[in-house]
Amino acid sequence: GLELSHCVGTNSLGPVGPWRSAGPCKMKRVRTVFKPEQLERLEQEFLKQQYMVGTERVDLAATLHLTETQVKVWFQNRRIKWRKQSMEQKAAKLSQFGVIQPATADSTDIKDHEEDTVDVEL
Repeated sequence: GLELSHCVGTNSLGPVGPWRSAGPCKMKRVRTVFKPEQLERLEQEFLKQQYMVGTERVDLAATLHLTETQVKVWFQNRRIKWRKQSMEQKAAKLSQFGVIQPATADSTDIKDHEEDTVDVEL
């Protein structure tokens, strides 16, 4: 998860809002844990459209009792997951026909994006 590592001077007051402060340590976002009902609805919406913008995102966030940013970040992360799955399926089909696909820049890019996709508000 995104919990803080052990730091000198960590206080035991717990999280303040979605952020944790541990004195002299760097502040990190506490990972959002979605309820199964929220995930089901988010997945349904993703199947309809991969990009949720404007009033649609605001309405969905309100319906699910989430912030607009949480919905936005969930969709960003879900698109990365979808792209990765698509690449894996394509590679599986090619290997099924005996075509060996060398490691491409695309697969490296996906790994780089995965590291960048965390549940953070911008």
